[in-house]
Amino acid sequence: MSTAPFNAMPLNMDRRDFLGKLGCMSLGASAVAGLGGRVASAGASSAEKVWAPVSDRKVRVGIVGYGVCQFGAAFGFQDHPNVEIVAVSDLIAERRNGLMEACRCDKSYESLEKLVQDPKIEAVFVATDAPNHAKHCMEALNHGKHVMTAVPAVFGSIEQAEQLVETVQKTGLKYMMAETSCYRADNCAMRQIYRAGGFGKLVYSEGEYFHFSPTPIPSFNGWRVGMPPLWYPTHSTAYYVGVTGGRLTSVSCGGFDAGLAANRPGANRYDNPYSDEIALFHTSEGGVSRMLMCKGVQGVIVETGRVYGQRGWMEGTDYHGLLKDLPDLSRPAIPRGMPAGGHGGSHGPLANEFVTAILEDREPLVNVYEALAMTVPGIVAHQSALKDGETLAVPQYDRG
Repeated sequence: MSTAPFNAMPLNMDRRDFLGKLGCMSLGASAVAGLGGRVASAGASSAEKVWAPVSDRKVRVGIVGYGVCQFGAAFGFQDHPNVEIVAVSDLIAERRNGLMEACRCDKSYESLEKLVQDPKIEAVFVATDAPNHAKHCMEALNHGKHVMTAVPAVFGSIEQAEQLVETVQKTGLKYMMAETSCYRADNCAMRQIYRAGGFGKLVYSEGEYFHFSPTPIPSFNGWRVGMPPLWYPTHSTAYYVGVTGGRLTSVSCGGFDAGLAANRPGANRYDNPYSDEIALFHTSEGGVSRMLMCKGVQGVIVETGRVYGQRGWMEGTDYHGLLKDLPDLSRPAIPRGMPAGGHGGSHGPLANEFVTAILEDREPLVNVYEALAMTVPGIVAHQSALKDGETLAVPQYDRG
């Protein structure tokens, strides 16, 4: 796979012009909607599915983390008929007790390090602070546990990405990143149409994560305060990687300071001046992808994306293109009584995918290679922004 950089931002173009060009690209893509073509709705093509168990075995799960978002209980493991919650953990006693109650579990540990030593636990959901995701996942894997982690897979560290993939390969255990965009209705439908040939190669794609945050969301040890926006890229990058299985190979990124207090000089541990980052990537198909994470756009909180290919294009759940016989575009079924959950009803399907992958002894949808393909490009994009948009190659972590 080529990682040769492309000139996404010419050297004689300043950041203001660069961002202006990005705006024009988005408007131009929207204008395509006026052209003719077959229109089909993802929702109109599929009847509601009924979940069927693949086994009567229960996977013995430990859950770690019940912070501000309370993600430890939010994905519905406690409601899956193939799961037994063995124990939970959080560093803070009040949260630990809350997680026990939410998961209907009567056993807890004071730390992840203690929980992974429990021989009864065979899989762990890591819902801890982002800076510790990779460390905690490797700790669980090295103790013989399958792992599902909240996003991102790694937090700003290329070195940890290399260590994580080596650990997964060494242990041979299941690793999954719970990227919610991958099970949103639009992304799931795009993936099925792409696999059926309804787009051909993608010429252009967009992934957008806007989360207006004039005051940082509370976080353990303040890790969210002033963080580089594209260190949290996966809600956006999933609209290329999660649709196509392709790779983002090089990047030129522009950063913007919206005047938030957390990005003032000396205000954050990352020396990060940007509240917003907008990146142009070259893709493994030869196309271009625009991915952003913005915290400074007034009032906007949304995760979305669009794809434009040789044979069709898609925004939302409406397909416009040449494919006549659409595949089943509905999301996988989840067990009765298990809530679909937040982030567009993606939580339940993600937990079910992880459990089913263990029971069927197969790779989960967002395995370590897909997880790093969504996460690492954002780390490199931030480096590019700090270098005034210099085009940089993105490391690849596919199987050798």
